[in-house]
Amino acid sequence: MDYAQQLVMMAEDELTEYSTEARKIEKLRPKFGLTVPYPQQQDVRAAIAAQIPTSLPAKLVENNRQLVALPFWGIGGLGLLFGISASQPLDFLATGIGFYVAFSVQRWGWKLEAKRLAMKTLDVIETDMQASRNQPMD
Repeated sequence: MDYAQQLVMMAEDELTEYSTEARKIEKLRPKFGLTVPYPQQQDVRAAIAAQIPTSLPAKLVENNRQLVALPFWGIGGLGLLFGISASQPLDFLATGIGFYVAFSVQRWGWKLEAKRLAMKTLDVIETDMQASRNQPMD
């Protein structure tokens, strides 16, 4: 497993906790520093940035994954309701498809958000390193 995947997985783990983005970044900084040597961090950041799609649907899913997935959850629920109440097994197909698409959209948005958090953390580390280099020695 390469460094980019490791950092994204750490960011995904951090997304499970309820806290502000700044707090998540502060908790990730030491982990990233121990995982990836500083000279390689910009290369890893570029690799993560290359993995993030820039299309409109990708940006929409990254920012509003629950909103995008909601209609598919509804389709799955209605398929289940109609399949049970009308005794039509074909409606269960809509249930499976709707739930699968909704879950896939949620997972894709989660991964995009984790990649963005990893990039922001690497940016903060870089900014802090530049600031410390520019400070005069006393």
